Amino acid sequence: MTDEQIVKGCIEKNAAAQKFLYDKFSRKMMGVCLRYCDSREDGEDVLQNGFITVFEHIGTFKAIGSFEGWIRKIMVNTALTNIRKNKKFKQDIKLDSVGFMLTSSSHITENIAANDLLKIIQTLPPGFRTVFNLYAIEGYSHKEIGDLLHISEGTSKSQYSRAKAHLQKIVPNR
Repeated sequence: MTDEQIVKGCIEKNAAAQKFLYDKFSRKMMGVCLRYCDSREDGEDVLQNGFITVFEHIGTFKAIGSFEGWIRKIMVNTALTNIRKNKKFKQDIKLDSVGFMLTSSSHITENIAANDLLKIIQTLPPGFRTVFNLYAIEGYSHKEIGDLLHISEGTSKSQYSRAKAHLQKIVPNR
């Protein structure tokens, strides 16, 4: 099935198309969800809620950009909603209060297996983890992150800097 056929079938509430969509994307999207969650159970809840949103709003997909990218954005937004709902993002630290800045420009995520990286990212405090995922993995700017999370751009930069420092302690010289 092509993405166009999947979308058409899901709009028509075709169970086979819905199952095909879920089977095609659930594994990859679970990886997205787990990057934002403290546990596998939380990740499964976010995935479930994300797919509910996908099925409810599939008629709004305009085929501008990739279908997978559209689904990924829904999953990220669902994860962020979950974080806000559970009030886990409470580490609002101003950039001025950061007593350090990283001097290394090395990419700590290079040469690490995906599963190992996921486990390491999940050890980050929720605020650090959320900003790290949005900036380093999803490619959002600090301004966009600030808007998404209702924090300042400086706070986003601070959280990212601290996340990198935390990861460098865990994964030195990789």
